[in-house]
Amino acid sequence: MSEKQDNPVTGRRSAKKGWLFLAATCVGYGLVFLLFPEFGRKGVARFGQMALELMPIFVLVFVFLWLTELFSGATAVLARLTGHGSGLRGWLVAIVAGVLSHGPIYPWYPLLRNMRDQGMRPALVAAFLYARSIKLPWLPLMAFYFGTAYMVVLTGWILVFSVLHGWLVERITDRWQ
Repeated sequence: MSEKQDNPVTGRRSAKKGWLFLAATCVGYGLVFLLFPEFGRKGVARFGQMALELMPIFVLVFVFLWLTELFSGATAVLARLTGHGSGLRGWLVAIVAGVLSHGPIYPWYPLLRNMRDQGMRPALVAAFLYARSIKLPWLPLMAFYFGTAYMVVLTGWILVFSVLHGWLVERITDRWQ
């Protein structure tokens, strides 16, 4: 494969293009400092101020990502805990697993199909998928921009409606079967 092509497996461009982009960016910033030194100083000062404001949020994001990685092996236990007759425990497991799940949705579909075939209730599948809309790494950033009260209320309503959504899906699917 030549360096001019994208890697079809990773979708990444060659390293040479990345270094060229970095060099062009550095040259651009250097020109701004040479031609408009006051503007360049203000830009760097504003960047430093934003970095200090957002640093605690980024630390929390990395902590949340680390915590979700700890729970990535729990999917095998999930099928056993969410079978028919699982009650409140099944709802809690489905919702918490939905909140803790991360990454793209398409890898979860075969796993959820397999778990549903092993006895997972359709309501809990729907609640899991609905609860995935809560993204733990983004909660601190949402609190920073919109306020903690907004973030807590929105997250609470998503949790409530994940249960309602799951209940409705199960009622509808039971009528079709």
